[in-house]
Amino acid sequence: MTDVADTLAPPAAARPPAIDGRTRRLLEAPVLSLLLRMTWPNMLIMVAQASTGLIETWWVSRLGTDALAGMALVFPPVMLMTMISAGAVGGGISSAVARALGAGRHAEADALVLHQAMINLAAGIGFSALFLLFGPPIYRLMGGQGGELHAALAYSNTVFAGNALIWLMNGLASVIRGTGNMLFPAIVICFGVAFLVPISPLLIFGLGPIPGLGIIGGGVALLLFYAAGTVVMAWYILAGRTPLRFRWVRLRWSLFKGILRVGAVSALTSIQTNMTLAGATAMVASVAGVDAVAGFGTGARLEFLLIPLSFGVGAPLVALVGTNIGAGQGARALKIALAGGAIAFAVTEVIGVTAALFPQAWLSLFSAEPAMIEAGSGYLRIVGPFYGFFGLGMALYFASQGAGRLFWPLASGFLRVVIALGGGYLALRLTGSLTALFVALAVALAAFGMTILVAVRSGAWFRTNV
Repeated sequence: MTDVADTLAPPAAARPPAIDGRTRRLLEAPVLSLLLRMTWPNMLIMVAQASTGLIETWWVSRLGTDALAGMALVFPPVMLMTMISAGAVGGGISSAVARALGAGRHAEADALVLHQAMINLAAGIGFSALFLLFGPPIYRLMGGQGGELHAALAYSNTVFAGNALIWLMNGLASVIRGTGNMLFPAIVICFGVAFLVPISPLLIFGLGPIPGLGIIGGGVALLLFYAAGTVVMAWYILAGRTPLRFRWVRLRWSLFKGILRVGAVSALTSIQTNMTLAGATAMVASVAGVDAVAGFGTGARLEFLLIPLSFGVGAPLVALVGTNIGAGQGARALKIALAGGAIAFAVTEVIGVTAALFPQAWLSLFSAEPAMIEAGSGYLRIVGPFYGFFGLGMALYFASQGAGRLFWPLASGFLRVVIALGGGYLALRLTGSLTALFVALAVALAAFGMTILVAVRSGAWFRTNV
């Protein structure tokens, strides 16, 4: 395997001489210390960004069970926007920037700033139109009805009205991360979360002359966060604080293709993840009441928290693997990917086991309803111990973005959907028990992580047919 990778490495003299100091560190610094140094600020940024949803959920839970269940319905689509814009298309952006810088193609890297902005603006507006026009049938299909459906639509319409801001901010952050700079986006988003802590309850409940907007206030607060982040990220690039420069250039399909051939395929993986949780939510709704939906949705929200945690490791992997692949250092890229996968497995497994042992510590933050606690506890006790496989698979998925080789992450995600939804549906039909559904979800996570690990470890990146 290593021998195959080594054949990709050109002689040292053939590498481009015009490489800045930050890029050279990505190519030459010791792997573990470099990965840990890049991971901690990005882990911070992802925990902070995930906290925006948790902060809103905590405040919205004070509005009642219908509002909490409504948030559970909307959370997968909103999280899908973050996953595609930051993780999928964002990964394509970071990968393209990293490979261009690694190969010394600075003019191409500069041009990618404008091209990614065009992609993100178009995608953000397109998804806004989809959910604003077809929100009611989408949430009904997910099991929404009555008060929970009304709450879901109020929140969804607010957030998706400004969805382009989510895409633009995450796109600009991905450009910066593609240069190897994980710290600045982390600082911006941490300040944004600090801003949300007082603003969310202020807009939800009101104070003095400021009227309470209810669940809509949470959506408005979230959009203010993304608007401010977009302005600051754009300023950082325009001010020349990165190795890249924003330039008005003629749009070229080859540059769009460089982003989308990674980002579009990665988006399918993000859709698979959200499809799994949305489908499972609908199955829970089909056999249980609104309290069980709220319990499962709150428990599954912890699983969604693993995505940004995995991205905390994964975004550095995109930059590191992409830069080293661009420079022809295949063996080093593979070593980096496996080290990152091990770190992600350890972090997410600790969270999962802790949640399985103490599920009420998480669930009681949002509600004290017995049926809600029971359903959420059942999910966490069964699925939590398998969270490590999800973290492992997600980290290697991001590493595969950097390599530009996404067949196995896509195949593994498809396998997860089949086991979780197909197996879960059969288990539910045969037993009528949520426990059987949760077992299928756990098995699906294990299959997802192990399939990607075996493929990457065996050298799938360096074979021409996958």
